Amino acid sequence: MSKVNPTKSELEQDTGHHHRFFGSAFFSKGFRPFFLGTALWAILAIILWIGSWLGKPVLGMTITTSWHIHEMLFGFTSAAISGFLLTAIPNWTGRLPVRGMSLLLLFGLWAIGRIAMMSISALGVELSASIDALFLITLSLVLLREIISGKNWRNLKVVSIVIGLALANISFHLEQIGIIPDHDYGVRAAISLLIMLVSLIGGRIIPSFTRNILKRRGSQHLPAKFNIIDRLTLIMTIVAGLSYTFAPVSWITGFLAIACSVLQFWRLSRWCGFRVLFEPMLWILHLSYLWIGIGFGLLGLSVFLQEIPPSAAIHAFTTGAFASMILSIMTRASRGHTGRSLKADKWTTVIYISISFAALTRVLSSVFATTIYYHGATLLWLLAFGVFVIAYWPMLIGKDARVK
Repeated sequence: MSKVNPTKSELEQDTGHHHRFFGSAFFSKGFRPFFLGTALWAILAIILWIGSWLGKPVLGMTITTSWHIHEMLFGFTSAAISGFLLTAIPNWTGRLPVRGMSLLLLFGLWAIGRIAMMSISALGVELSASIDALFLITLSLVLLREIISGKNWRNLKVVSIVIGLALANISFHLEQIGIIPDHDYGVRAAISLLIMLVSLIGGRIIPSFTRNILKRRGSQHLPAKFNIIDRLTLIMTIVAGLSYTFAPVSWITGFLAIACSVLQFWRLSRWCGFRVLFEPMLWILHLSYLWIGIGFGLLGLSVFLQEIPPSAAIHAFTTGAFASMILSIMTRASRGHTGRSLKADKWTTVIYISISFAALTRVLSSVFATTIYYHGATLLWLLAFGVFVIAYWPMLIGKDARVK
């Protein structure tokens, strides 16, 4: 069992095991380099992709659709996951965090992977893939060591998802190289695993944070506790994800996705989201989770209706659920772990509104195939992550960002 409250400490507090650290503040906690890396890469990767899409490749690099998909699923999200887990796991286990030179090397491995993926034409597909694959493999081993050493078996399932992402990344590269048939198994597996991760972590923190603030306000209406509905939803999410991974256009996948959509909406409805609209740091969590239900609904409909392309579901999951949840967690954790108030200021609210409308316009651009929505989604995405970099820079790199 965790030695501190896991649902709160994941985002809001330090472990209490304060052995003095004399190294760089930037590499004192996992969220600092990886959250900043997440946001900067979210901006740079999209600029590189848009430049290529417009026929004006930046720095002469060869940026393909496969590169764009890979860097959003395995480059961008893996950095965010790393920042969250490397900060949360010490709270789960009571062990010292990965920091200093170890954290520097791990972050460097992620950064080198991004450089390798931008240098495919120079390094070759095989070498670039090998370099890139090292990060998620190493991260999995580091997380597994911490969980086992701390005997924190409850969160072994979270680490298993990271291991699954490492395997999905390897599958992606093997498909690109031509060693195994290119059926996009790696891409769909990654999407399914990330949906499961958001469902798992979201199911802990969203009702917990909502319950805490409603209790403080004296409300008698509180989120439902974890029960059979949550278990059934998580099981169905796994089943629908497996079906989508291996049979994306099957009618079975369509029915499973629609059933999963209903269950995800039902689960979310029990968390009193409408009662916390006064607090942006809470409504963004509920809205991020809402996109999972929307995504499964669109996925199911895409099997039976030609008017709904599968890409609409993919972007509901990726821009909607994943990117929104990443920004909500990065803002909350950055504030909580630097001693700041867990109240959204105006710039944080701008971040939430921007990424929410980016998700909406990106899904609309898939449904209606119009470039105006696509361009709007791109600008809103860049705005959201750009504001995060500017507003949260002092918290992430400052030597003493803690407010007394």
